[in-house]
Amino acid sequence: MRLTEADYAALDYRLAKHDAFLKSRYPGDLGGRQPVHTAYIPADKIGGFRGWGSEALAAVTEYEFDFPHASRVRDKLAREPIEDLRVDFEDGYGVRDDAAEDTAVREAAAILRDGDRPPFVGIRIKSLEAATRRRALRTLDLFLAHYPHPFVITLPKVSGPDQVSAMGVLCSRLEKAYERSLRFEIQVELPAAIVGANGRAVVARLITAAAGRCVGLHFGTYDYSAALGIAAAHQALDHPAADYAKSVMQAAAAGTGVRVSDGSTNVLPVGSPDEVAAAWQLHHRLVSRSLARGFYQGWDLHPAQLPTRYSATYEFFISGRDTAVERLQRYLSRQESGIADEPATARALAGYLLRGLDCGALSDAGFPRESLLALAAGQGR
Repeated sequence: MRLTEADYAALDYRLAKHDAFLKSRYPGDLGGRQPVHTAYIPADKIGGFRGWGSEALAAVTEYEFDFPHASRVRDKLAREPIEDLRVDFEDGYGVRDDAAEDTAVREAAAILRDGDRPPFVGIRIKSLEAATRRRALRTLDLFLAHYPHPFVITLPKVSGPDQVSAMGVLCSRLEKAYERSLRFEIQVELPAAIVGANGRAVVARLITAAAGRCVGLHFGTYDYSAALGIAAAHQALDHPAADYAKSVMQAAAAGTGVRVSDGSTNVLPVGSPDEVAAAWQLHHRLVSRSLARGFYQGWDLHPAQLPTRYSATYEFFISGRDTAVERLQRYLSRQESGIADEPATARALAGYLLRGLDCGALSDAGFPRESLLALAAGQGR
């Protein structure tokens, strides 16, 4: 052998800076449960969130819900209908005078503070654009003053890194004032957040500008589509333009610990039985499509969307459970098979089974949870 210890040490020294960059920029998934959806409810209607489960169950009964795993879905709707709740002070709430929004903030904080609430909670403030900036900050400050529990902030209509870094400075200031830890999601609703004037992928720079405070990227289907000039009748989650934007988001967030969420469909399951059935078919297909493309979270805007959200999600995990377990068993035992799985795939298989457990689709993932956690973190075999 011609290489010496000095050669190894020299290469380690040469790559030390890059090693440190990889460790800080790409820590991998940070672990913990990711909700399968976020329910967006206007701030002045937040008092009704505890009725979403019963409303969804009523729709299941009235319209004879016959999608896969209906009994499991009913159990989920009775037990935990909303996984992630977002109190919306932006588009869903609209523009009100300061007194009205101040009142809405206090009331929303009181409703969430007292009584049962979903596992995950947050608020969507108005954007940091000049016209709504002061109102956005006032709402966040007031909510912090009245809500003592952990929550996430959704920052909408982000168009560049300066807004994200400004949000980071604001969070730092508020953390000191309230002795709280704050994290936020970046909502990708504008083409400028995907491709910048210099031709570069802006969304990667948004993650950098967040300096570790960003926990998610959420796609805004309709603002993004409208900004591209796509006709209203063709604005949809599965439009090629939406797929392109989400692919860029996915690539930018991969390995960073920042999770990506798909958007929503505005076709709601209301009206006649035929209209409800058509909306359910569409939503079930879109949720299934997103899951197959690696988007494990999306938005829901109406209680009657919950049945198809969970039906599609459960079908995704239940139908693939046995194959995932078998592949992981073969990988761990080094058995030959028709699929040559690598360590990265083993991590993905473990992560898939963990997600199935977290959302309630699976009660038995074929391995102890601790083993799956270790495999997902790359500590197995």
